[in-house]
Amino acid sequence: MTEHWRLTASEIAERVRARDVSAEEVARDALARLDAANPAINAVVQFMPEEAIAAARAVDAAIARGEDPGPLAGVPVTTKVNVDQRGFATTNGLRIQKDLVAPADNPVVANLRRAGAVIVGRTNTPAFSLHWFTRNSLHGHTRNPRNPALTPGGSSGGAAAAVAAGIGALAQGTDIGGSVRYPAHACGVHGLRPTIGRVPAWNPGGAERAIGAQLMAVSGPIARSVADIRLALRAMAAPDARDPWWVPAPLEGPAFPKRAALCVRPEGMPTTPAVEAALRDAGRRLQDAGWTVVETPVPPLREPARMQAMLWLAESRRGMKKALAEENDPDANFVFAQMERLCPEPDFNTFQDALQARAGFCREWNLFLERYPVALMPVAAEPPFPDLLDLESPAAFDRVIEAMLPQVGLPLMSLPGLTVTTDLSGPAPMGVQLVGGRYREDVLLEAGAVIEAGGPMVTPVDPVR
Repeated sequence: MTEHWRLTASEIAERVRARDVSAEEVARDALARLDAANPAINAVVQFMPEEAIAAARAVDAAIARGEDPGPLAGVPVTTKVNVDQRGFATTNGLRIQKDLVAPADNPVVANLRRAGAVIVGRTNTPAFSLHWFTRNSLHGHTRNPRNPALTPGGSSGGAAAAVAAGIGALAQGTDIGGSVRYPAHACGVHGLRPTIGRVPAWNPGGAERAIGAQLMAVSGPIARSVADIRLALRAMAAPDARDPWWVPAPLEGPAFPKRAALCVRPEGMPTTPAVEAALRDAGRRLQDAGWTVVETPVPPLREPARMQAMLWLAESRRGMKKALAEENDPDANFVFAQMERLCPEPDFNTFQDALQARAGFCREWNLFLERYPVALMPVAAEPPFPDLLDLESPAAFDRVIEAMLPQVGLPLMSLPGLTVTTDLSGPAPMGVQLVGGRYREDVLLEAGAVIEAGGPMVTPVDPVR
């Protein structure tokens, strides 16, 4: 029997469209894989077998009528529990939201459906999606399927763990400070943070997003191949008038010079030898494919990271403290306290000054990325952390924050970033981060495909118990 869950999204869509296999067969196989693999990792926390089979049958019926089922025809996917999906609670990992049932789909969920995807489940996130580790008091603890001693990342830890374990060929995640890019790295898969406005998003069941989130928070795909990231982006980026930030930018931009900037230690970040080796190996792969790779500093990330945290925390302080007290999740309480320790509360002028300064950082990065269309830098200063490391002490939290500088600094400029896994031979997955110009995800995907081709094929793993 063919194990369809081992296939890539591109392979599944091609076979379903050609009627070599039915979408229903693929969906039933995906649900069986979920039942087999999920108990060990707790990646999927909301289940929808009846809805998945109904969606798959709709794809098969469209094909039988001679209609185009969409680019993700019959592809099993997961969504994250912090985005609205009609009929399911948008828990965001919170007991206080366990009954917050969405009245309609978030645009990214609606776009996945329209593209022919079959949603098989919803994935875990830390409480308030506030952590690079994935545990909460409602849904429990998500484990890394490659090594349970390591974090699966966060906040899209459930999404990345599901893809790594073969629960769906694609996952939707969200990223305001690394929540797609870091879990992809930790679980040994690939993940794209698109440009702000590339993928429409909005939760019909919630309040309007605060300005920091509007400038920095995105939905993006996690997958086991760069080709699947490209395919998923095409589907996710379809227009939706409900998001006023959506931009009708082409998915393929003009020709660009194949030139990359390699930065091993952005602003003196304490990059470990293992991470440096992964970066230099990725640089060699680009060079072997005809790219010019120049080792050079990148524009500022440290001050943008400080401003990112300040903008996000200033808005969170307005309404989140009451929710924190009601939820009383120990992990979230500790993380929020450490963030407050590191980020004093700004007054109105300081908040305004940060928004004003953002334009200068955007300009500096735009000019740099005209010269170097790709910046090759660490995902983090260290390999994937031991699970829940930052909860050990304030000092451990500070170590994690410093290591995550490339994750936190990037969103202030609304730039896209791509995590590419490069090595799966050691105890922890290794990978690199590519950063590109606004709406030039195509540049990142082209460079990412070159780096991917020089490394291991990412295939589903049976969870390590």
